[in-house]
Amino acid sequence: MDPPRQSPKANLNREPRRGQGQSSTPPQKDAYARLLSQHHSSKFSVYLEQYAKDLSFQREGNGPGPVLGVQSDGLNMQQQMRDQVPNDLSNSTDFSLSSVKNKGGESSLSLYMEKLSTRNAQQECERKQGVSDRQRHGQRRDTTTSQDGDIESGEELGSTKPNVAKKHQKPHKKNKDASRDVALKEAELLPGLPQSPKKASSSEEKSKKSKKKVPPKQPDEEKNREGVLKCGVETQIARPKSPHGKDKKLQQPRTSSANSPADKSKNKGGRGSKKQVFEPYMTSEEVSHGLKRGELVQGQLRINPKKYHEAFIPSPDDARDIFLDGIVARNRALNGDVVVVQILPREQWKVVRSDTDCEGASGSDTQVERTAQTAQKKTNHAPRRGVATEDQCSDQEELVSKYRSMSLASAAEHLEDSSTPRSSGGILQKTAKVVYIVEKKHSRAVTGFLKFLPDKPFAMFSPVDHRVPRINVPLADCPEDFCSRPGDYTNTLFICRIVNWAADSNFAEGLLAKTLGQAGEIEPETDGILIEYDVDFSEFSDEVLDCLPKNLPWVIPPEEMSRRRDLRKECIFTIDPATARDLDDALSCKRFPDGNFEVGVHIADVSYFVEEGNFLDATASQRATSVYMVQKVIPMLPRLLCEELCSLNPLTDRLTFSVIWKITPEGKILSEWFGRSVIRSCVKLSYDHAQSMIEAPEKLFSPEELPPVDPVHPIDEIHQAVLNLHSIAKHLRAQRFSGGALRLDQLKLSFTLDKESMMPQGCYVYQYRDSNKLVEEFMLLANIATANHIYRKFPELALLRRHPPPKAKMVDELQELCSQLGIDIDLSSAGTLHTSLNTLLGNDEYSSARKEVLTHMCSRPMQMALYFCSGALKGEQHYKHYALNVPLYTHFTSPIRRYADIIVHRLLASSLKCGPHIGLSSGKVEKQSSHCNDRKTVSKRVQELSSELFFGVFVKECGPLDSEAMVMGVLDQSFDVLVLRYGVQKRIYCKSISGLASFHHRKVGKKSELTLVWLPEDLENPPVEQVICIFSLVEVQLKADEAPMKYSAVLKKPEDGRA
Repeated sequence: MDPPRQSPKANLNREPRRGQGQSSTPPQKDAYARLLSQHHSSKFSVYLEQYAKDLSFQREGNGPGPVLGVQSDGLNMQQQMRDQVPNDLSNSTDFSLSSVKNKGGESSLSLYMEKLSTRNAQQECERKQGVSDRQRHGQRRDTTTSQDGDIESGEELGSTKPNVAKKHQKPHKKNKDASRDVALKEAELLPGLPQSPKKASSSEEKSKKSKKKVPPKQPDEEKNREGVLKCGVETQIARPKSPHGKDKKLQQPRTSSANSPADKSKNKGGRGSKKQVFEPYMTSEEVSHGLKRGELVQGQLRINPKKYHEAFIPSPDDARDIFLDGIVARNRALNGDVVVVQILPREQWKVVRSDTDCEGASGSDTQVERTAQTAQKKTNHAPRRGVATEDQCSDQEELVSKYRSMSLASAAEHLEDSSTPRSSGGILQKTAKVVYIVEKKHSRAVTGFLKFLPDKPFAMFSPVDHRVPRINVPLADCPEDFCSRPGDYTNTLFICRIVNWAADSNFAEGLLAKTLGQAGEIEPETDGILIEYDVDFSEFSDEVLDCLPKNLPWVIPPEEMSRRRDLRKECIFTIDPATARDLDDALSCKRFPDGNFEVGVHIADVSYFVEEGNFLDATASQRATSVYMVQKVIPMLPRLLCEELCSLNPLTDRLTFSVIWKITPEGKILSEWFGRSVIRSCVKLSYDHAQSMIEAPEKLFSPEELPPVDPVHPIDEIHQAVLNLHSIAKHLRAQRFSGGALRLDQLKLSFTLDKESMMPQGCYVYQYRDSNKLVEEFMLLANIATANHIYRKFPELALLRRHPPPKAKMVDELQELCSQLGIDIDLSSAGTLHTSLNTLLGNDEYSSARKEVLTHMCSRPMQMALYFCSGALKGEQHYKHYALNVPLYTHFTSPIRRYADIIVHRLLASSLKCGPHIGLSSGKVEKQSSHCNDRKTVSKRVQELSSELFFGVFVKECGPLDSEAMVMGVLDQSFDVLVLRYGVQKRIYCKSISGLASFHHRKVGKKSELTLVWLPEDLENPPVEQVICIFSLVEVQLKADEAPMKYSAVLKKPEDGRA
């Protein structure tokens, strides 16, 4: 089997880096890399380059020879080993210790020259055949995966360069692989092919020698700063060294006329010339006409957090996502921005193996977005650009793998490493370039580290998020003593805001917004998360606070009481998490003499306090949601409202909006009433309290076992109401799922915190129990009832929530994978999927773990649930909520923490003639709906990042932690596991496993399998083999890394009997 052809451009960036991680590289690793690491002189580099070129010309008649350095997980593997791969396998990879040894007859120099000459011969052959750089890129493929937390998230896990993809399996090489990825990122900024790193190095060194301004130990840093790879192969021009040249760039960003990338790659300006890196944007008129004519496409940009040169926007025909290849194609747009793109000519489209390879993330980046952002310390905050960075380089794949986010990469064809050779029948995926930014949804604020640059009027800011460019920060904006004591700031986290990004610069310009503190500490890291995701956690302004009631303690005005239904004497209570302080829903249940029940859902009447159009309303609409972190809440409303006046605290009169049904014991609704009301909660129950009541129906609870209770309502009355609600809820739930609803449960990690330090003392997987299900059923019932009511009254204004069906192509791929795994799952509808998930996986102690793994696999095709305005979306068939299997749905039950619910309350009040006239239009509702979607996605992601942050601290303080784990997916040199005790997901790389003699991968159809061969403890015994496939049980240990907040999963050697 022929090895996959490696991109010449990738080789240029990769090979010179081989010698730089020397300390951590086995001596037999790579002969030419060792050689190169010993010869840094530019003369030697130029000599080798010329030697290789001459050798390639001698071979021209026969074409390029075979690449000798075919790698398995970055280790050399002899060609004859590939030839021994079984023919019946579509993809296999072998690795053993013997495979990395050089043949005795081959010297380091001959190996290096063979590899170098092969690369040059390939380049020369491609030039003669007229193969463009972008056409070679077109031979790449990418893979995707998505996870679902609220059935509305996704991630990309792709690769566009066969040789680059191998960094997926290099989590512990701190310098070598990252420097290769760094070079790739730099190269992607450029319009043409990159010049040889050695030539760039030569010119840089000569320049430095002549100027003698930079200390000798800084050459590689200088190359990073100056962007050595800016020019193409033909130009071979290094970036100007003069700080004045860079200063001019800061002060005078050029906006010259548009040149195509091909044109720009041919420019041969002088050393001081400014070259256009990015094309000028189209005018708004051009964009408008192009969109109307169908020549342009608008969509939200999603940049792959694992491979920042890959980006996608959704296709308007719901087909394969449109691919944007490289930073130049993104034209200064950042992740999340709404952009307009121009489709490139067909010959520049990307060739992929299968339909699913073309898919970008199904929704937002919520599962993986910050994995690269949170791993900054591993790298010593190194430059990500440049040709040869000897120190401070990070492994981009390690950054991604360190936190949750992996999960499903391995579920289907996405399990293939991109180094897998493609079959001849490829599928074309459209590629495009950004021509206009409609809305900059990215905050332009990033967390990162400052680096001092000698003889420069600016410092280099290195964002933790590799999808954001390096940023030049004026020294005047840096701390006063930064220039004299830059080492004091090595581990200091800053927030920088991008203020400009000129078309002729690879680097953005920015200003420091805040000094966060030391990296690795919870509060600075938390502040960094909030600022990066543009979460407003500032104190509420005086204008906002002026909108609140002044006379405290506040009491309900008599005239307001007279307009409402008085329910204060009813047995009404709240059920919430024990630590909750914003109680926005309460329940009631009393039996009628005929055996039926009156059930009420009572929701805090926030719209009474938040008047439409005032400062308070504007701030709430902008925040759109409260953000829940492990140690604190960032509220949408001032605490006076969310914790006091609106919160349905016990033994206090509160204003509410109520939905009251007459309902049979079997859950059949007989009548329904909506209206404003006044309640007085008799007790604040936690989920634990309610669960205790459900589990002990005959028990008489004492006052000491419960929180304070209103003496008007005896404990037994409350207990019976909980039992009645539970009974009705079970019927409602059964009806929902028999009617075709779906619930995809996801494991959630919870923490116990020290009350003083707020540091994690323990953690556990949150249990979703009958008390949770009780509350959920009645909240769903209220939301569905409200949706139908407001849509009937306001068919053009109703704010609703829809959930589109999963992507058909991905469902088909998943169906095929499950069939090959022997899982007879029915994915034809939400209901059949729910039934399959709950009946297929046995009743043993690991059935819940298998269900969790399969749930993650089934979450991949799911799309996001979205708010929308009924007047802005034509066709009621699009209103349906797939997972709930209902035609109309909205959010009504949490107005303290969700602004969408406040709008729904206003619509409901207006429809019932019990509220002020609303000044809403369809356009306003749709705009607010879109904003609520964005902020909900952000809130969810921030919550996940907070949990990851605390778990990283917990592992460091309390680890190592042992646990069983179940394999979720298998790649060719790594696999993903679900750590059962803690519910976290980690990737384990075969190469990093201690005590492993070799491993072998095989793939039949979509089913992947790894065989690990362990060295025996007693060398007289045979090796122990362990087979890794989806659903395999393994033992792992979670251990803290050297980098703060980071941890790894270490595979334990199996006992002989279990292997």
